Amino acid sequence: MLEWLRAQFSLSAEQWQRYAPGFTRLEVPARTLLLRENDIAKRAFFIEKGCLRVWFNNQGKDTTFQFFFEHQSVSSFESFRQHTPSLFSIETIEPCVVWWLAREDAYRLLAELSELPEMREKLAGMMFDRIRHYSEHCLSFIRDTPKQRYQQLLAKNPQVVLRVPQHYIASYLGISTVHLSRIKR
Repeated sequence: MLEWLRAQFSLSAEQWQRYAPGFTRLEVPARTLLLRENDIAKRAFFIEKGCLRVWFNNQGKDTTFQFFFEHQSVSSFESFRQHTPSLFSIETIEPCVVWWLAREDAYRLLAELSELPEMREKLAGMMFDRIRHYSEHCLSFIRDTPKQRYQQLLAKNPQVVLRVPQHYIASYLGISTVHLSRIKR
């Protein structure tokens, strides 16, 4: 995983030696909170193995709004950057192996990476992809029926249906598990 991360950051072996010790491997069981809503994010996570969900408490109900899988990164970036309470929780769905990087180490790494034009472009692309996902998901609640949202999920991210429990998928789609069962039939 560390070699994959090094390749993602486009760092030489010498540069990587300064940052590699900052990455910590963590094995966690399913249903482990890596970040609790309203806590300040102090770590960025990189997923080696497993599936995570991002959710918030909506009047006593969990509302899932994104899933993350192998070779993706996740954090409450607003909280991480601004040192403000996180708007959501990050929780493992499956047993996971993640690598985390502390805020201070991440900022040192980003300072060096910002000098590399191709890395600036890659980081900007990652942020725009995340914003696009949120925008599409939000608009789908205005524009699409629950059945259309489910069909889009199958088309764009079929691994969610294969690996994520039905109640999280239903929450993500904004429907009950009973409604999801009807749609699937």
